[in-house]
Amino acid sequence: MARTPRGVIIAGVVAIVLIGLNLRAGITGAAALLHDLQQVLGYGSLIAAIIPSVPTLCFAVAGAATSWLTRVLGLEKAILLSLLLLAAGLLLRGVPSTGMLLAGTIVGMSGLAICNVAMPSFIRVYFAHRTSLMTALYTVTMTTGATVVAVLIVPVAQQLGSPSAGVGAIGFLAIGACLGFLPIALHAHRNAPAVKAGRVSPWPLLRTRTGVMITLGFTVQALLAYAVLSWFPYMLVTLGLSASEGGLMFGLMQLVSVPAGMVLVGIGSRPRMQRTAFYLATVTMAAGVAAMLVLPVSWAPLTAVLLGFGLGIFPLVMVMVSRSGRTTAETTALSTVAQSAGYLLATLGPFGMGLLHSATGSWTLPLILLLAVALGQIAVGHLLTARPELPKSRAKLPGEQRSVGSSIGEAQS
Repeated sequence: MARTPRGVIIAGVVAIVLIGLNLRAGITGAAALLHDLQQVLGYGSLIAAIIPSVPTLCFAVAGAATSWLTRVLGLEKAILLSLLLLAAGLLLRGVPSTGMLLAGTIVGMSGLAICNVAMPSFIRVYFAHRTSLMTALYTVTMTTGATVVAVLIVPVAQQLGSPSAGVGAIGFLAIGACLGFLPIALHAHRNAPAVKAGRVSPWPLLRTRTGVMITLGFTVQALLAYAVLSWFPYMLVTLGLSASEGGLMFGLMQLVSVPAGMVLVGIGSRPRMQRTAFYLATVTMAAGVAAMLVLPVSWAPLTAVLLGFGLGIFPLVMVMVSRSGRTTAETTALSTVAQSAGYLLATLGPFGMGLLHSATGSWTLPLILLLAVALGQIAVGHLLTARPELPKSRAKLPGEQRSVGSSIGEAQS
């Protein structure tokens, strides 16, 4: 295998940073302005519940097509296409219309979905011996972008005179990611291999313990994360804080998740310490939801810190996905099944919370159910980090699927 030029490696690091800055910014920006958007555009409670659910639905549907898309276009071109869709969709949301808000969210989040699934494979191809480091960089910049946008989006929207203009302005950040990734795509086009990579079907992986556990772990953390990311600032505003104060608390939550993710990955990378890292993240998330349920809104900073630390579980899951498989095709297959099935089920989080709040006029029942999921995540983390069984005790699987399971088992050891 030819050695990747140093310039391409440097461009790859820059691309990871620029892409990471975008992968939650569009979601957190809309969440921080959700209350203002509803007031200005005048849509009802059903649309208000649907809008935060669109990202996870797009992640499930568009993400499922990523394996096919990367085979047809190649990994790098598929990522570039996803970034173009993301930028176009985010800019489209700047049009002050409920229809454009929905259409732009669908287009942008579809691009985001493809990028989400493809990035573990990109890291594996260009940084095979630095997967933990690059995954940590990717997730830290993702959270950094989300934090900065969450804090600044309300003042920016106020300066622009419109919440729609505020969410649309995030599209310029995505344009920067497109330009940053362009050198990688051009290099890949000029050096395309004569033989395409082998195909690994993702869905049979759901018949393996590895596929089921990774998907279950991804599902639960995604449900909790997007329920919190979608509604936390809105909840604070309805409970008495101003939009700026809600955005600030939202930013604090995101800010805490940056070092939390680094700490948890550092702990989980040590031999036999992965379960401890999962316990720290899952128990803290449950404590944060409980605090939101029982403490007054004046305790919002404590709630934000607890929830932020719980959100740090995401890098742990992504490291496991990036290390999976012995080929890029296998990694993409497991990433596809985990994220597509996981995000489809995770849609119940933001959508269910919105509907329950509209039906009851209170956040109590939605938070009780969210707390039950958070407590269940503790058990899922325990099972997910169990030491793998010996190969002789596994069910007989096709060679490709067994290599996926073996690789993840090694990553957990």
